Amino acid sequence: MCGIAGSLHLYGGSAGQEQLRRMIETIRYRGPDDIGTYSQGPIGLAHARLSIIDLAGGHQPMSITQDSLWITFNGEIFNYIELRDELIAKGHRFTSSSDTEVLLHLYQEEGERCVERLNGQWAFAIWDAPRRKLFLSRDRFGIRPLYYTQADGEFLFASEVKALLACPQVACAIDLHGLDQIFTFWVTVPPRTAFQNISQLPPGHSMVIEEGHVRIAPYWTLDLAPRVANGHTTDTQLTEELLELLHDATRIRLRSDVPVGAYLSGGIDSTVIAALAKRNVGERIRTFSVTFDASELDESRFQHEASSFLGTSHHNVRCRHEDIVRIFSEVIWHTEQPILRSAPAPLYLLSKLVRDSGFKVVLSGEGADELFGGYDIFKETKIRQFWGRRPDSSWRPLLLKRLYPYLPGIQRQSLEYLKHFFHVTREELNGLFFSHLPRWEVTKKAKQFFSVSARTELATADAVTALLRDLPTSYATWPPFAKAEFLESRYLLPGYILSSQGDRVAMAHGVEGRYPFLDHRVAAFAARLPARLKMKVLDQKHLLKMAVKGLIPESIRTRSKQPYRAPDGVSFFRNNDEYVQDLLSPIRIKRDGVFDHRATEALVKKFRSGNETSVKDNMALTGILSTTVFLDRFMRGVGVGGSTASPPSGAQLLSQSESRL
Repeated sequence: MCGIAGSLHLYGGSAGQEQLRRMIETIRYRGPDDIGTYSQGPIGLAHARLSIIDLAGGHQPMSITQDSLWITFNGEIFNYIELRDELIAKGHRFTSSSDTEVLLHLYQEEGERCVERLNGQWAFAIWDAPRRKLFLSRDRFGIRPLYYTQADGEFLFASEVKALLACPQVACAIDLHGLDQIFTFWVTVPPRTAFQNISQLPPGHSMVIEEGHVRIAPYWTLDLAPRVANGHTTDTQLTEELLELLHDATRIRLRSDVPVGAYLSGGIDSTVIAALAKRNVGERIRTFSVTFDASELDESRFQHEASSFLGTSHHNVRCRHEDIVRIFSEVIWHTEQPILRSAPAPLYLLSKLVRDSGFKVVLSGEGADELFGGYDIFKETKIRQFWGRRPDSSWRPLLLKRLYPYLPGIQRQSLEYLKHFFHVTREELNGLFFSHLPRWEVTKKAKQFFSVSARTELATADAVTALLRDLPTSYATWPPFAKAEFLESRYLLPGYILSSQGDRVAMAHGVEGRYPFLDHRVAAFAARLPARLKMKVLDQKHLLKMAVKGLIPESIRTRSKQPYRAPDGVSFFRNNDEYVQDLLSPIRIKRDGVFDHRATEALVKKFRSGNETSVKDNMALTGILSTTVFLDRFMRGVGVGGSTASPPSGAQLLSQSESRL
């Protein structure tokens, strides 16, 4: 895994080495092992390498066929050995054993459709010199990021936004519409980002720039459309097929010339992956986890139980309230967008532990909840449907209170309030976003802290419209469970789970995460399963649990889902940290112009007084604080090369531009 950057002059001009070096040095932490640049005429490519496969021969940018094809590549192609054998049989000759060279030869053989053959996680750019064509692609689930912009007739791309901002011609300003989406969905909807005029290539898409024209098209999407049941396949056969797929997905993700570790959260997903890793390597593996002081958040008992059962060499890092405050600014510097939860901060510490332990690669269990019905939102949706068929029932809504015992706000509400909050009416049961409306509405309440000028700017904005334009044509006909799966896997998974909690905090320390559950073969298998095998009554991940019986401790296989959470708002007020006080001061909030300083001051007083706070309060506080840090680190140039001479005014921060490449 690496960092990439590059530029293409669209209307004449030559790529400059100095700019390329400046861009790639800005994200050098992604690839501390090697650095390289290439420029010829209009094209410039840069690469910072994290050496994992072919440590001696994988230098990039890389070329083949007398410099006619050049690549800068961030990622891993896990089936590169099989593809290499196939290409050799067709007459291709290789000079290295790297997956990067395999990718170049595969493009030479199959052109843009080469991505359909890849099993991996990637963001890359290939310069096809004879055709004067730049081809960029991002993996199916968006595990690896890819950003781009256009400035002064130059197309610029990079693994992270800060590499683009290292170019003096690229302006840095917050996109309030992107912020509005974050304060609705927790993420921006691709191609939008939190920065004006800087876009992201959506997951499962490729981009071609040729003769000044830009073409962006999907090459893959998770197909959750209902299928006719195959009566010849038994549930037992499906469990065997799933376990075989997961075993192979883990096997090829262990391909590495450096040691591979595994995260072990104490839940079923990471434990399954660690168990399969051990089965593949046949020896003791190293596992890593994060623990908390608060008993309601801590899973160390299950982590040690899993480690003992699997016989792993286990290490953990303890995350305290003061740790979250201490690293929060750095976390936002790496997420490159405001966040509504502090959950990325402990994972930032965890990836540091991995790197300090001498590991560059870890396996992780992300993707299982989205693909196999593991999140509470799926169970919640099913309960709401069940209640909605008899909305006057007095006992059906009690299931919702049993679902969220850790949310006191839910426990004390009346049934009439719950009916309104959860949209339990016959008219709403088949709505396009029925599953996610309660979550989005709680999140949106944090927008009440937006300033008058921000609200005016967003008066005609509708974040949901961006989703409507992005839905598959048959989406409206899907059952509610499939709709919920699509929304989780399409937006929250790449935009938050794999980004703020994944690539961004791991690569901050030069650590590569690998996700066997997100092997596209596993995803395709999960997509064709009937909902009853993903959630049997209210038993989440039912088929997965059946498939791994005996592979992991029974107590972990059958334990209730515990959502990963970290201490939120309360962390920032335990020690009266001066930096936090300054960021949330009325003077600072008023100067930035994004939030209302009076409403924010009232929220801060609520936290400082020790009064009970709600989920909405915590998201609002974290969102305001992270946005202020975001403005501090990027808009005011703290930590950015070539920073502005003076802070922009509130009006400047709020100025918007809808132009996009």
